Amino acid sequence: MESWSSKIKSNWDKIAKPLDSLGKLESLVAKLGAIQKTEHPSCEKSCLVVLCADNGIVEEGISQSDQSITRICAQNISAGKTTVGIMASQVNCHIMTYDVGINTQDELKNVINRKIRSGTRNFLKEEAMTQEEVDQALDLGKEIVLDCKNKGYDLICVGEMGIGNTTTSAAIAASILKTGGEITAGRGAGLSDEGLKRKVFVINEAIKKYDLYSKDSLSVLKAVGGYDLAVMTGIYLAAKEYSMAVVLDGAISITAALVAEKHSKGTVDFLLPSHISREPIGELLCRELNLSPVIDAGMALGEGTGAVLFLGILKTAIAVYEKSVPFADSNVEQYKRFK
Repeated sequence: MESWSSKIKSNWDKIAKPLDSLGKLESLVAKLGAIQKTEHPSCEKSCLVVLCADNGIVEEGISQSDQSITRICAQNISAGKTTVGIMASQVNCHIMTYDVGINTQDELKNVINRKIRSGTRNFLKEEAMTQEEVDQALDLGKEIVLDCKNKGYDLICVGEMGIGNTTTSAAIAASILKTGGEITAGRGAGLSDEGLKRKVFVINEAIKKYDLYSKDSLSVLKAVGGYDLAVMTGIYLAAKEYSMAVVLDGAISITAALVAEKHSKGTVDFLLPSHISREPIGELLCRELNLSPVIDAGMALGEGTGAVLFLGILKTAIAVYEKSVPFADSNVEQYKRFK
């Protein structure tokens, strides 16, 4: 991968502009080319995979909304009616909405039914998932990557929808980073002070209950995670295996990246960061994974909105890389690098 990245960085230096003047964009185009094994990276054919699932921990009053909202939002996402649908239409990104654990028995129109279970268990009382369910989720993630690769997609953007998943993410992050819920938990979709205290409490209680500081990342995922996070983890591991670029979204998707990277070092090399979520774990996990997102807009919507917004920026950066006048044709002397 490094050789492809070096070639693209060398090509950037030949463009008639100050060296490194597009900053992170130059590095991310190079990273995409390295993943795709080409000097001419592309994101013209892209898809957004939105993973929808409910979380049993909602029973504990850690969310302003109940689980019925997950089903409603999944239907609206699949119909292109939500924020991410509007954004995706602007950059010609195809949306695939998956039910991987919504707490409903209804068949949802235009939602791909790959339900593992109708929501995870309440992790304050018992582990969120069984090992069989974790394995099923990881396998589904691999299946999604292979399907997208076979359909000729250049990259996959990821998103999610699931009431309570900022709690599952904060619990995973606290466990793996060996810190407390007071560091990783945020207000999610709008918790009161009392709700935030409850959220911190259930995270810290679960860490003690399952001795999570001593557990590997997949065991942490099993104990306090969600089906959306588990399938995302499978997507990232498969991205590494099959050289597929994946664009991360916000806090939930970066938490899954933490799980995948701790399980299989080097997975992060196939993941492109988009934005820094305003959830506390956003910046914390980007530092831990050495990811440097382009967008810092205080967003915390989920659904893949940050990933799709970044996709437009990435397309523009690739166009500049491919079409800009080189120094050789510009009547401007080539800039030199000095060590």
